[in-house]
Amino acid sequence: MRGGKFVGGETMINENKRAMAREIAKRHLAQGDASGWFEELYALAKGDASVIPWADLTPNPQLVHWLNENDIKSAEKIVLKVGCGLGDDAEELASRGFNTTAFDISPTAIAWCRNRFPGTSVHYFIADLFTAPGNWHGAFDLVIESYTLQVLPQEIRKAAIAEIARFVKPGGILLVIARGRENTDHEGKMPWPLTREDLAGFISCGLKELSFSDYMDNEDPPVRRFRSVYIKDV
Repeated sequence: MRGGKFVGGETMINENKRAMAREIAKRHLAQGDASGWFEELYALAKGDASVIPWADLTPNPQLVHWLNENDIKSAEKIVLKVGCGLGDDAEELASRGFNTTAFDISPTAIAWCRNRFPGTSVHYFIADLFTAPGNWHGAFDLVIESYTLQVLPQEIRKAAIAEIARFVKPGGILLVIARGRENTDHEGKMPWPLTREDLAGFISCGLKELSFSDYMDNEDPPVRRFRSVYIKDV
């Protein structure tokens, strides 16, 4: 998801798309449904990716940078992409040789992925984070979570963190990428930036923090990002 101040040109268009997504999400949240709005938004798009605020149709540059910087060896590694959207991150992982599974709660999004990448080696699934297949628990060498937590309301975020942590196998790695803020900052509008306190939930779930980066990205204007890497002890 791209972020920042929305002034003029492309940034104003992006803000209009976010406003529509926020309105759909607000309606679902008022009904006690924290995730049903994803399917409504993807279905409303009718195949037009420009309607989806976070769909750049290219891999997340923050993920690509981390993969390049760390030279992660892909041989025999099983990877999970949480909330895969239109599939660009999952396809990037697969192109690097990872055995990649990706899921999204939206059936329309998953159908879109399969149509975009008909020869894909990615295993795409329709799945809810909170009711994911039991055999996924402790099954993945590398789990990628980017920008899903920040569109979930605070009241279910801790539970979502616990579910994501369960996917990591002993000795496995979890990468989390999110917009960031201080505890004292106003949380603003969705996508809500995370705090270090939010991310500490992964440690409470038994993971060990290997690294944490707090940086401004290269967007115009720049957006504050957090990138955290965790490992699950053997």
